[in-house]
Amino acid sequence: MRGARWFAPLLLLLGGGAPAGEAGHGLPEIDLIHVRKAARVMELWSGGRIVRVIEGLQLGDEPVGPKHFEGDERTPEGRYTIDWGNPDSAYHLSLHISYPNRADRAYAAAQGRSPGGMIMIHGQPGDRFAKRVPGDWTDGCIAVSNAEMEELWKAVADGTPIHIDP
Repeated sequence: MRGARWFAPLLLLLGGGAPAGEAGHGLPEIDLIHVRKAARVMELWSGGRIVRVIEGLQLGDEPVGPKHFEGDERTPEGRYTIDWGNPDSAYHLSLHISYPNRADRAYAAAQGRSPGGMIMIHGQPGDRFAKRVPGDWTDGCIAVSNAEMEELWKAVADGTPIHIDP
């Protein structure tokens, strides 16, 4: 329920809006995102149960292994949070993943390198791609269809944990 948390209680008082706990489109508010990179699956959890599975995730150009450095084209692995969203994304909305964390920065620093950053869950590039661009094409982000991104945008709040497994 991106950016409208304060507004939902007002709508309910006025007799409109979604029921408590619903993001207004059939999905409840998501309290955990679990990504399994090898399976190319994103599980959306709410209240201890999986409420939606997104398949066919697109990852960085080098999808095997964790992200360590800027420019390595890998998608991170580990425990992060969704910490902000970009409604003006060039990739049909995007949710920022809190990579790099302290351990990621320390590892890269020990190698004399930058860990990189700006890792997002996002849709497809531009308005021309209603469907998915083929293959892995991101610089380490997680790409979904534009319709799936719209679902995520509505149901995932800032602070939502995201666990990204190999």
